[in-house]
Amino acid sequence: MMSQQPIISLQDVGVSYKRAGSLFRKTQYYEALKSVTLDIYPGETLGILGRNGAGKSTLLKIISGIIKPDSGTVINNNASVALLALQAGFDQNLSGRDNTILSGMLQGYGRREVEAKLDEIHEFSELGDFFFEPVHTYSSGMRTRLGFSVSTVISPDVLLIDEVLSVGDRHFREKAEKAMIVKIQSNQTVLLVSHAHSQIRRLCDRAVVIEAGNTVASGTPAEVIQIYETLLDKGKTVA
Repeated sequence: MMSQQPIISLQDVGVSYKRAGSLFRKTQYYEALKSVTLDIYPGETLGILGRNGAGKSTLLKIISGIIKPDSGTVINNNASVALLALQAGFDQNLSGRDNTILSGMLQGYGRREVEAKLDEIHEFSELGDFFFEPVHTYSSGMRTRLGFSVSTVISPDVLLIDEVLSVGDRHFREKAEKAMIVKIQSNQTVLLVSHAHSQIRRLCDRAVVIEAGNTVASGTPAEVIQIYETLLDKGKTVA
C-alpha cells in the first residue's frame, strides 16, 4: 500500500483559532494543530487516536476542506471527501430528504443520481416519516443515522468518520459497523476517529496518534495503541 501515490497528503499543517477575550485585551490564539504531517493512501482504513482537545476533529475539517490551514500544505489528488460527524454538514431547517440531495450533490453526484438512491438511503436510515421532517427536530442519533446512510449509499473517495460509530442504539451501531466492513473490503478509503481501541484494532490497517496538535506516532494499530496507552499512563498533557 505504501508504494502507492497518496490520495491526500498533509505536510507540517497548522491551524490556530482566536480565543474569546474582552474588548480591551490583545487578541490571543490557540494552536489546534501545530505540525501535522500525514499521507492517506487509496483503499486504506486509517485510525486516528488522541485525547479530547488533541486536534483530531480539526484535522478532519482540514482534510475535508471545511477549513484551510494557517501553515503547511494540503494536497488532494482529485479525491471527493465526505465528513461524517454529529454536527457536520446538515442544514438544520431542511428535511432529511433535502439534506440527502444536497450532501450527494456536494460529493459530486448529479441530482437525478441522488434522487434515484433516495429510497435506499431512506430505508437504510430507519428514520421513517422523520426523513421528511426538518433536521432540527432530530436527536443526535437520528442525525448520525442520516449522515451514515448517505455516506454508505453514496460513497465518496474518502470517508471521514468522527466518533459516530459509537453513538445511537446498539442495533444501528452493529448495522453501521457491518456496512463499514463492506466498505473496507471494497477498497473504500476511510479515516476513523474513535476512542474505542477495539474498533481501531478490528477495522484499521494503520493508525496515528495526534498529541498536542502534532502527529507523534504512526504504525500498525497494535503498535500505535500501545504507544497511545503509554502516553495516557504517563499523564501527558494534551493541548
